[in-house]
Amino acid sequence: MVRIYFIGISILIVAIIANFSAKIIGISTWYDFLNSFTNPTTSNFKFIDYLWLFLIYPIILGLGYFLGEMISNFFKI
Repeated sequence: MVRIYFIGISILIVAIIANFSAKIIGISTWYDFLNSFTNPTTSNFKFIDYLWLFLIYPIILGLGYFLGEMISNFFKI
């Protein structure tokens, strides 16, 4: 159970860093995407935004899982 907790924390930290980085370089995040449903007139997503949301971001979160798995294996959790 502790192993799953540390993997979850790892994914969370990676997600926070990824969202922060996306905002800095001007790519839309899931928050922007979901808010576009409530206010569709301001929805002007570019191809890179969709590429980020549906391909790159999930891969980064998977790397967060992998990082958490490596840390838990290193500390024998």
